[in-house]
Amino acid sequence: MINTKNIHTKVFFEEAKKELILTKERKDLLLDIADIIFEEYSDRDKINLNFICTHNSRRSQFAQVWSFFAIEYFNLKNIFAYSGGTETTSFHRNTVKCLQKTGFTFSVVDFSHQNPRYLISFNGTEKSILGFSKLYDHPENSYPFIAITTCDNADENCPFIPDIIERFHLPYNDPKTSDNTELTEETYLQTSKQIAGELFFIFNKIQQRLA
Repeated sequence: MINTKNIHTKVFFEEAKKELILTKERKDLLLDIADIIFEEYSDRDKINLNFICTHNSRRSQFAQVWSFFAIEYFNLKNIFAYSGGTETTSFHRNTVKCLQKTGFTFSVVDFSHQNPRYLISFNGTEKSILGFSKLYDHPENSYPFIAITTCDNADENCPFIPDIIERFHLPYNDPKTSDNTELTEETYLQTSKQIAGELFFIFNKIQQRLA
């Protein structure tokens, strides 16, 4: 059972890594992603990561926000995280609530009932990212990028994405299945924790190789 009280972002992030359980296949995939990011980082002025899922409302948003935190946590420079979808919906309110529960602040900069835009930050940084649902090739998502698809359907069902550096399929179960149930909060927190833990693993490996 996940603690339902508000949790400090750094504490949640570190606990996510401690509680992370990986199969050999999953660990190898995370290592492959870390290796490519490191190799490209060594050859370029900056690296862009784009987390892609169908609706850009839950898993890809979690991944972008936790990558933003991880990049700051490990003091990595010139790595930027984005997210997008194959269609535009909204940054789902349950995803927003879950991230707020772990210390992220959301400031509305452009209100829309359909798809509001938020400036997202956390205690300890003056930086922020812009969060809203958008297509993976939206102008906000800088090219070229490493594409990381997060839907739990097969990678071959995801779209062809031109002009990318590399592509990985890192699937997560969709917390949408718990919407409007008594398990909503716990399910979203568990999804957030898995994504945070795996991104801790990836960015920690990058920091170790840079050192």
